[in-house]
Amino acid sequence: MPTALFVSPHLDDAAFSCGGTAARLSSLGWRVVLCTVFTATVPNPRGFALACQTDKGVPAAEDYMALRRAEDEAAAAALGAEAIWLGHPEAPHRGYESARELFAGAREEDAVHEVVSRNLAALARSLSPALIFAPQGLGGHVDHLQTIRALKDALETDGTPSGLRPTPLYYRDTPYAIREPESAPSLANLSSMVEVGVGIESVLETKLRACAFYCSQLDFQFGGRRNMREALTQFASFEDSRLKLGEPAEACLCLESEARALRSMIGKLG
Repeated sequence: MPTALFVSPHLDDAAFSCGGTAARLSSLGWRVVLCTVFTATVPNPRGFALACQTDKGVPAAEDYMALRRAEDEAAAAALGAEAIWLGHPEAPHRGYESARELFAGAREEDAVHEVVSRNLAALARSLSPALIFAPQGLGGHVDHLQTIRALKDALETDGTPSGLRPTPLYYRDTPYAIREPESAPSLANLSSMVEVGVGIESVLETKLRACAFYCSQLDFQFGGRRNMREALTQFASFEDSRLKLGEPAEACLCLESEARALRSMIGKLG
């Protein structure tokens, strides 16, 4: 069966943003791979990096990223997907020392995208995905921006022989899209892209069950599990109100050629 590769900056982004699409493809018999970029355990975190752990109720002595990887593995299984972790350190471990700095763009000396690009190209060569999904960069988090940059570099360097399609399908980073539903993506050449909606009514509960495994993030991102379920359900209805599918939906941007491919592969789309 064909493979769909979902590229996620952090251990939750793909599930929150397009977990319904992943579950839908899995239900149709696809091999679905969730590849998360920034997953490394960094021993003895300090300062802002440690605060990013403890402000979510995780004790300083606990291996925060091991906890999150376990959450991701359970979530991926619930979606019918495989979890792959590239093992790079998150931005607070790369010299970004405040929440403000996380959203102020990538630093010139932050070259993490270079090795991530090589990783993604190698992964694509091994998987030969028929479809690849990546973030739009809504919210402007530096890890999301570096992920997009790395994928762009992988495409330009390797091209289609790597197994990557010429242009990915770009999902709406959630919960950033919930907080600012009209925000613009951090992508160039949008005039050449179309927005496609994927109906997820049949798999919405599957997505919600999967997202509930990210226990360490739910209070911080949504205010708890119940609020997460309500927020993601309401947002799927909001996406339908824009895309007119007649059912809860998720959206992505892509070239018309990719939209045609997705329509032929997945069925009902907007």
